[in-house]
Amino acid sequence: MSFYQKIAELGTRVFKKKTIFKYGFNLSPMYRRSTGRIIKVSEDLLHVRIKLPLSYKNRNYVNSIFGGSLFSAVDPIPMVQLINLLDSSYVVWDKSAEIFFKRPAKTHLYADFIYTQEELKEIKERVDRENEVEITKTTLLKDKNNTHVYCEVRKVIYIANKDFYKEKRRNAKT
Repeated sequence: MSFYQKIAELGTRVFKKKTIFKYGFNLSPMYRRSTGRIIKVSEDLLHVRIKLPLSYKNRNYVNSIFGGSLFSAVDPIPMVQLINLLDSSYVVWDKSAEIFFKRPAKTHLYADFIYTQEELKEIKERVDRENEVEITKTTLLKDKNNTHVYCEVRKVIYIANKDFYKEKRRNAKT
């Protein structure tokens, strides 16, 4: 169990899971450096919203948001969100990611991360049948009015039955 998972587990004794998720990210050094901030987490964790403000901390040579900030503000959310939505009998890892720049970001940006109950049910059913699956989550960074897309990030996430994953790793070592 990671340091962050231990803190989250302890925190849920006092705070709601959504509160731990939001402030855990916003206070963690690894996420703070992205300059992104989680501004909303739904009660059921199915919806997370971030804001990536344009500031002196993330401006690049041409006064738009640095691509590394665009990516790092989005990068951890889909995987950690899914880990928290599934139970501990699953292994969840980021497998790959692609970033597509659509236009220079010279304004504050926002992104929504959404899972549905149907999507979670389908993931569980597929893992039951196949033991391991990959899904692709696409995140769009947009302006406040949702009128323009500035960046698109596609993440491939690996999900497996924990027992299957452990056995697969054990066999890979021999």
